[in-house]
Amino acid sequence: MTGDALPPPLDLSGLAPAMPVLSETLMVVAIALPLALAFGALVPAVRRVLPHLLVFVPLPALIAALAVPRGLSVLVAPDPFRFTLALDAPGALLLGGAALLWMTASAYAMAYLRKDPARPAFIVWWLLTMAGSFAVFLVADVASFYLAYALVSFSAYGLAAHDDTVEARRAGALYLALTVLGEALLIAAFVMLASGPADANPQIRDAVALLPASPWKTPILLLILLGFTLKMGLFPLHVWMPLAHSVAPVPGSAALSGIVVKAGVIGLLRFLPEGVPLPGWGALLCGAGLFTAYYGVAVGLTQRHPKRALAYSTVSQMGVVAAVIGAGIMNGTAGTFTIAAFYAANHMLLKGAMFLMVGVAMAASPRRALAAAAVAALLGLSLAGLPLSGGAMAKYAIKLIVPDGGAGVLLTLSAAGSTLLMARYALLVARSGTENQKTEGKEMQGRPPRGLVLPALALAVLALFAPFALFAEVTGVPVSAAFTAAALVKGFWPVGLGLGVAALLAWKGPRVPEVPAGDILHAAGFLSATGRTIMEGTVAADAVLRRWPVAALALLGVAVSLAATLTFAAMP
Repeated sequence: MTGDALPPPLDLSGLAPAMPVLSETLMVVAIALPLALAFGALVPAVRRVLPHLLVFVPLPALIAALAVPRGLSVLVAPDPFRFTLALDAPGALLLGGAALLWMTASAYAMAYLRKDPARPAFIVWWLLTMAGSFAVFLVADVASFYLAYALVSFSAYGLAAHDDTVEARRAGALYLALTVLGEALLIAAFVMLASGPADANPQIRDAVALLPASPWKTPILLLILLGFTLKMGLFPLHVWMPLAHSVAPVPGSAALSGIVVKAGVIGLLRFLPEGVPLPGWGALLCGAGLFTAYYGVAVGLTQRHPKRALAYSTVSQMGVVAAVIGAGIMNGTAGTFTIAAFYAANHMLLKGAMFLMVGVAMAASPRRALAAAAVAALLGLSLAGLPLSGGAMAKYAIKLIVPDGGAGVLLTLSAAGSTLLMARYALLVARSGTENQKTEGKEMQGRPPRGLVLPALALAVLALFAPFALFAEVTGVPVSAAFTAAALVKGFWPVGLGLGVAALLAWKGPRVPEVPAGDILHAAGFLSATGRTIMEGTVAADAVLRRWPVAALALLGVAVSLAATLTFAAMP
């Protein structure tokens, strides 16, 4: 589809018109509130009330996503400490989706971790990750984006390693090591990117506008793709994801898979030029995405725990997002980034709900776990693109960017693979129930706590229906277009194919050994005794750094150091 055929950027500001000052305040508060509460937890009185406030903290971000006019920019801090916020269509979609997931997952987390003595520390890491995730969708200058990206990346370590088991610390070590690598790649790219504009800390849009003519174009693009696809989990940089997801608490896994990986998505959408054909780079990203989409399914099908199956599903789905972005920049198709963000936001809500349903099933009896598995199956089918579901609307949208040809056929077939993997996930959820559930010494007859069930169901409903409300605004195509006979057939056959193969494998399929989480690291022997020693050495100070007051002071030190660097850079 040509760029001229796509609609103008999404603008939902008419839903709740806001005065400029109110809009600017909303953007600032969206980031400042969780950050302030994280530091406020130093005060015992604040720490005691935080579990009751957590569900309301993302509310300013949700209102901002709906009400702030697209394109509005606010200078929070002047030079030399420039800190600029702005909200465009892709950022609004991801910000709104993240706010909804943070709200429901926060309610879930407080019930899930009710008896966990380390819950106060988890809350602080949760708030810091939340602040960073909102910031990456809102910041508009290069230095501030790097600071926000570092905040969400490093804070998420506390979610992954929360359980403090040997496996959790090992997964956290790998995540931290790869995060440091990704940060190094990106800071090198940002330094070269900022060398073009006269401003020491340029607006992202200004720096990216000069990128096609930059003498550093090739290394910048290479570093940007490596740095952000590492966070997204594209092959072969995906290895942290299944390891971290399998050991994190359920709400932590929902945040990691639903939100944290989207920092890589918004990075690509911010730092790649839209509407400018980059045939070679687009083909490279599209090819890597397609390979990752199929690889994630293949390895995910061998998993025997639903959280690991979901982790590999996220690897696969981020491959789909990368393929769409790659196809768009390959042809310079306008509107690509908004549609890619729409698909990513749909994945954000669905995958968050699917992780929460795992926790519900694990807290239920085997019989009640079947009900959780039924909801999980519906969510999984929506992710695969089952017609009449919200996921089908997202699948229809990306076909506007990749309608036909080899890439289009492969993307369509990947839906069959997703269906197959989601069938495996639903089966694993059904097997997750446990006997003799007890709460405070009283028999619960295997009934999961309402504090888990209600947030999970609320997020599931949002995930299934929110895409219908956004589809026409995102694509410029009426919702009815996805309900024509041709569209329904095109949407159903890959799902039907996947269900058919799933039934065949269940009846007479080969028994395949489980691929260990981290797959290629095990194949390469990287998780041998020597490899583990190296990784554990990267977190030798884990016992100290994971104490939230120390981490908070460290993050403050990062902010002060960055401010000092900008000051000296601005001096004559």
